[in-house]
Amino acid sequence: MGTVAPWKQLVLNAMQSNSHLKHSSYFQLATIGINGRPANRTVVFRGFQEDSDKIQINTDSRTHKFSVTRLTNNPQYFRLKTSKNVHSICWYFTDSWEQFRINGAVDVIDGSNPDPVKLQFCNNALQQREKAWFASSPRSRLQYVGPYPGLPSISEQSSGEFSLDDSTGPVDAFCLLVLNPEQVDYLNLKENKRVNFTTRQSDDSEKLWNLERINP
Repeated sequence: MGTVAPWKQLVLNAMQSNSHLKHSSYFQLATIGINGRPANRTVVFRGFQEDSDKIQINTDSRTHKFSVTRLTNNPQYFRLKTSKNVHSICWYFTDSWEQFRINGAVDVIDGSNPDPVKLQFCNNALQQREKAWFASSPRSRLQYVGPYPGLPSISEQSSGEFSLDDSTGPVDAFCLLVLNPEQVDYLNLKENKRVNFTTRQSDDSEKLWNLERINP
């Protein structure tokens, strides 16, 4: 039990042992959409946020993937983190036979104008978004200036035909999702081992992790 997430090193070890497989940085993100139906998509792991256990995901604010993460009815929310805004990750490493199922709340960081009352938080969040933008490859950034995703294609122009100044900051469509894990189910099929990691709040509101060995 402690402030450092004990499962984080397991993820890092799995990524290292599967680094020769390109798909090892991809996982599935599941949500419940605003229509009440489940939605699932494959996304790219963009790293842990700074020294925390928070997982970063880049997305286009124009896509369905973005819209289903906004599960609040208040359009003025800049940071969405409520008990209802729960997402689930399923991440399987094919070479080491390890699976991580991670549940948690998601913070949505887009280019919205911040509320002056929340200025300090929002400035920090926008800095995180900008850092994530420049950490992406130029090819990835071009996806955010192409045609509106999901609409009928009326042009033969591809995203590669659009231009973007590499020195400019994130475009409006670029959005950073930050998942704050609350429960992790770890399964190692080679070792026939399964561990459930859960969180609780300490008296001073610090997030602490508990672990329990369970049957695979």
